[in-house]
Amino acid sequence: MHQQGSLMPPLLRDVFCQCRASGSHPGVDPGGGGGHAKDPSSTLPPEPGPRESMAADAASDPGLPVELCDVCGSPEQDSRLKVLFQVLDVNGDGGICVSDLTIGLKKLGVHRTEHELMKVLKAGDKDLDGQLDFKEFVHYLKDHEKKLRLVFKSLDKKNDGRIDSQEILQSLCDLGVNISEEQAEKILKSMDTNGTMTVEWSEWRDYHLLHPADNIPEILLHWKHSTIFDVGESMLVPDEFTAEEKKTGMWWRHLVAGGGAGAVSRTCTAPLDRLKVLMQVHASRSNSMHVAGGFSHMIREGGLRSLWRGNGINVIKIAPESAIKFMAYEQIKRLIGSNQETLGITERLVAGSLAGAIAQSSIYPMEVLKTRLALRTTGQYSGILDCAKQILQKESVAAFYRGYIPNMLGIIPYAGIDLAVYETLKNWWLQHFATDSADPGVFVLLACGTTSSTCGQLASYPLALVRTRMQAQATLQGGPQMSMTGLFRHILRSEGTRGLYRGLAPNFMKVVPSVSISYVVYENLKVTLRVQST
Repeated sequence: MHQQGSLMPPLLRDVFCQCRASGSHPGVDPGGGGGHAKDPSSTLPPEPGPRESMAADAASDPGLPVELCDVCGSPEQDSRLKVLFQVLDVNGDGGICVSDLTIGLKKLGVHRTEHELMKVLKAGDKDLDGQLDFKEFVHYLKDHEKKLRLVFKSLDKKNDGRIDSQEILQSLCDLGVNISEEQAEKILKSMDTNGTMTVEWSEWRDYHLLHPADNIPEILLHWKHSTIFDVGESMLVPDEFTAEEKKTGMWWRHLVAGGGAGAVSRTCTAPLDRLKVLMQVHASRSNSMHVAGGFSHMIREGGLRSLWRGNGINVIKIAPESAIKFMAYEQIKRLIGSNQETLGITERLVAGSLAGAIAQSSIYPMEVLKTRLALRTTGQYSGILDCAKQILQKESVAAFYRGYIPNMLGIIPYAGIDLAVYETLKNWWLQHFATDSADPGVFVLLACGTTSSTCGQLASYPLALVRTRMQAQATLQGGPQMSMTGLFRHILRSEGTRGLYRGLAPNFMKVVPSVSISYVVYENLKVTLRVQST
């Protein structure tokens, strides 16, 4: 997001009436926030007259008709928007497409990426014809300005009509992003057009005009280490949602989008997941199962369809686990007495680990079923219910909680290292590359999520392997029924340290596609479900 705020051409800068936004006239509230008079000797602005009130109302409500402004004498807003529309409608067909936006904005000296312009188009294209007509264009810009006003007001913590570097620092800190004062000043300078080292409403609006991100919080919420990075594990810290998202019910759409993304991601990588389970249980020094041989064995034994054994229950458990984890996380946040909307890393680790433990305890029998179904031979079980019935008849209820202890113990190293590595990578990127923006971009997010998840899995993998073997013990003919510590000793004695990492190769092979697929599907489902950042 490298806007050129200081180079914003007059045509864009004057789209919205300056008197209604910048506070250049007494009685007009800049940015919808606590306004300040330009005259430093004036402590209180005079009461607005009827015309000023009408102008302020028109600026705050895009639905009201905008008349010629008698306060500053500038042309009416619709005329300005028509001129801008004509400039951006490069081929003159009455609609603005991505190509038009790219060429038109470049002529005006404004540079946006194709991805950014696609987001603008999607946000404004109500009839889904792939372009913005004049009505859609006007609606998008006015709605966009409205959102920018609200955000400006929330960032203007001193309520003086301008944003300084300390307010940017505080806003970033509130969202869990720590940068230096020097970096905050760089971000500030990119928006500051008059050299005052503060950003007034008009500068803020001009900087973000025709850019898809409505606010700094929206950009920074991308940095939240989200469960959309689904790698098929059940140890991720839950998502946090803002008070507005909870109030509007937008949170459940995020959960549905995340669940759908997880289902697609797990289904696409299910063959690698099943291969990992087989190698964890059956590979040994005498039976060194490798990736190619494992796939060949599965296909010979049960055909191509057998590559997806166990995937059904793996997808089904996403919904209850996510719901329980989210509810538990919210309750634990209240119990630890945090008044912050966004927790710090330590608090998030504690609350997330406890919520994960509660969710895992609730759905753990489904974990056992997943392992048993992944290991089954052709014809052994007719389905999920038949598998559960046979386990209950032959092994008792206790079998549904085999491997429970190593699974619970694995949550802490996984979540802790995952979060710590993610925070480290995030702060490193911000320190070295955040010059005029804190927007990381898709590839940086995917790289951070993939690396941190890989490190978390590496740390907790021995516990995950022991858990899987304990879940599978009854399926091994004549195999010993060992405890967690006994199994650890047996593996180290018979297979060495390497034995604790059987199946690691297919496990790591699925991380990159899992993260990438879940991210892409999540973003598309958000559009389908009309998930909007607030």
